[in-house]
Amino acid sequence: MGNTKTIDPAVVQKKLQVLEPRLAELLRQAEAETDPKKKLRLGKQADRTRDKIRQAKTGERFSRQMKRDMVAYSFIAPNFIGFAVFTLGPVIFAFVLAFLRWDGNNPMEFAGLGNFALMFGNKRFLAALRNTVVYCIATVPLTLAAALTLAVLLNQKIKGRNFFRTVSFFPYVASLVAVAAVWNMLFSPAKSGPVNMILYNLGVAAKSLPKWSADKNWVMFTVVLFSVWKNMGYYMVIYLAGLQGINGELYEACGLDGANTWQRFWYITLPQLRPTTFFVTIMLTINCFKVYDIVYMLAGGNTGVLNESAIVLVYHIYEEAFRNWNLGYASACAMVLFLMVLAITLVQFRGEKKYAN
Repeated sequence: MGNTKTIDPAVVQKKLQVLEPRLAELLRQAEAETDPKKKLRLGKQADRTRDKIRQAKTGERFSRQMKRDMVAYSFIAPNFIGFAVFTLGPVIFAFVLAFLRWDGNNPMEFAGLGNFALMFGNKRFLAALRNTVVYCIATVPLTLAAALTLAVLLNQKIKGRNFFRTVSFFPYVASLVAVAAVWNMLFSPAKSGPVNMILYNLGVAAKSLPKWSADKNWVMFTVVLFSVWKNMGYYMVIYLAGLQGINGELYEACGLDGANTWQRFWYITLPQLRPTTFFVTIMLTINCFKVYDIVYMLAGGNTGVLNESAIVLVYHIYEEAFRNWNLGYASACAMVLFLMVLAITLVQFRGEKKYAN
């Protein structure tokens, strides 16, 4: 099929009688409009009308804008099809599955809100929810503080600055399995563990030495400490980018006014880094709610089963879905996790204008 069609002069003339006055009216309105946004919108409408006039005169089946759109869509179509099949489709199915009862083998049964009701009577879910919230509340501010401190220190002109930046960033890119194995060795619950040996030499009694990830009272502290150490290098790089974007004249003016180092940091550095801090806070919060691998590697032990002192929401979802094959209940837990992250993100975005700009 060609790109042109047979032109009927009578039909063309009828279309032009409608389109040409409309174009003239749009141009008149655009010229008289003072609002830039409305002026731009009228200009786009005028361009579309011009395309329709030219299309009516030439007999083309597709306008220039439609051709450009089709070319653009052809480039993004492969990626979008993959996204729709492997991401969007499963997400939609998971939302539907939250209201069903299914073990992956037998026919699905409608459960209504039954899966959600089961959560509040499930001790492991409540423990996972509590641990996830505690982990998030502890990890986000500590990682922010550590990353900002590192960024401020390594933004100074000191000897070996690039080396220390690399060393600080290395834990983030290192293999989690490798660093978790080294971490478990350093924080071995035995008296011979390097960290416990130092504590013992400092006067801590052998019976009082912490068991770290093997102790239900210390496991979350160990996980938080490990998370801060592993991730602070990545957020340090983001803060370094923010620090290097601060105008140096602000510090010079502040110095002329007699401000000390702390005052320059408090009144210039922190306010200028608000957009960066806002971004880091959102990313950290989302990543903390999605934590799974770190807890699994540190507290999973030989069996890979987390007890109620270390279990987190993502692990609970995995456990119910792929160990107990309670797919409907696991999908309901995933929906709760999604809604929690969404709510926190919306609250943070509501404060964006106030705290980030």
